[in-house]
Amino acid sequence: MSDNLPQDETILLTRRKMMFLAALAGGVSATAPLYAQFNLGRKLDAAKKVIDAASYNDEEMKVFFDQMSEDMDSKNPVASMDDPYGKRIANLSQGLQTYDGLDLDIKAYLVEDVNAFAMANGTIRVFAGLMDQFTDDEVRYVIGHEIGHVKRGHTKKRMQGALQKEAAFGVASAAGGKVSQIANSQLGALFGNVISAQHSQKHERQADDYAMQFMTDNSYDRQACVTALEKLAGMSGGSSGPQWLSTHPSPSSRAKRMRKQLS
Repeated sequence: MSDNLPQDETILLTRRKMMFLAALAGGVSATAPLYAQFNLGRKLDAAKKVIDAASYNDEEMKVFFDQMSEDMDSKNPVASMDDPYGKRIANLSQGLQTYDGLDLDIKAYLVEDVNAFAMANGTIRVFAGLMDQFTDDEVRYVIGHEIGHVKRGHTKKRMQGALQKEAAFGVASAAGGKVSQIANSQLGALFGNVISAQHSQKHERQADDYAMQFMTDNSYDRQACVTALEKLAGMSGGSSGPQWLSTHPSPSSRAKRMRKQLS
C-alpha cells in the first residue's frame, strides 16, 4: 500500500480488497467483522485441498489404498498358505500376480460373509463364506469381476470423490506433491464410502463384461458367470442375504444379461 495515500483511503482500499477476496471464497458479507479474514483463509485452504484431492496421480492414490488395505488386513483374519482357503485362493489366482497391466494381491479372509471387494492398488479379498457357496470357476468369475472394477478405475474414482468430500474437513491433504496419511479414525469411514458403497449399474455392467472376457481369455467355464449370479439371486431374500449384493446389485437381471453373451 502506498505511503502517499491518506489514511482514510488506505483503510478503504484494504476493506475493498477483503471484500473482493471474500467474494472469491464464497461470499462474505460487506458488514462482516474483521475476523472474517481468518475464516477466509480456512476456506481458501479447504478449496486447495479439494483441488489437490482431484488431481492425485496413481502413485499418490496408491498411498491411500495401501494404508486402507493394511488396515483391513489387520482387522480381518487373512488365510495363510497352510489354510485350506489360503491354498484354494492361491490355486485359483495362480498366474494373476500381474494381469492386464495390474499388480494384484489376491487373498482370502476367513470370514463367513458371502462377500468380496477390490481396491485400486490391486488388493482383492474374497471371503470364505463366498468360497463355501461357489465352485472354483464361480470364484474365478468373482475374481475377474473385481479385477474389472480395478481395471476400469471404479474404486479410484470413488476415492477421488471421497477425498474431495473429506478434504473440506481437513481429513486428507496433499502438499508439495507428497500425500499425507489418513487418520486411523477416518479409515473405516473411507472404506465405507469407497469400497462398501453400492456400485452403479454402469460399473456393474463394465465389471461383468470384463469378467466374461477374463473367463474366455483364460479358458475358464464362462457358464460360471451366470450360475454365480443365479446363486446370489437365490440367496438375496431376507436380512441374511449376501453382503456382496449390497455393493453389487441386481443379480437376476445381470445373470440374464450374461446368459445372452454365452450364445
